[in-house]
Amino acid sequence: MAQFGIFYGSTTGNTTKAAEAIQAILGADRAELVDVATAGVEDFNRYSNLILGASTWGYGDLQDDWEKKLPLLKEVDLKGKTVALFGLGDQEGYAACYLDAMGIIHDVLVECGVTTVGAWPTEGYTFDDSVACKDGQFVGLALDEDNEADKTPQRIAVWLQQLEGQWQE
Repeated sequence: MAQFGIFYGSTTGNTTKAAEAIQAILGADRAELVDVATAGVEDFNRYSNLILGASTWGYGDLQDDWEKKLPLLKEVDLKGKTVALFGLGDQEGYAACYLDAMGIIHDVLVECGVTTVGAWPTEGYTFDDSVACKDGQFVGLALDEDNEADKTPQRIAVWLQQLEGQWQE
């Protein structure tokens, strides 16, 4: 059984590409992709390590599939699971709400008693505000395919390397 469930919601395909890049580094034998649109409680319960990816839409909104499935997280037994987040957004066009969707998901996880791993520095990003910023860092990996797609592969690789040793075996 795979140790990682990579749950993502994607409208334009950018979040799917990021999830696939994460899976490629972790290995398909260790990580399975799960489209949150089709996920149920049992899917979340299958993995000891969860990686949740979402894009921010409009002015701080969740991607549609996450909007529908977010209440599901409250039904999942998340105790003892390691959870990391990655988010996609447009830091230039939507500087006032960059990666808010990742922050919204994070806040629901905290309400459920989960401590997430994988905080990411805000240095090198240009934005005004984000609910995904806590204690001066993003709550997970920050990606911007609209303005910095060339940085995505390196950011993913560094983030996953940073997370080594924090995952459950």
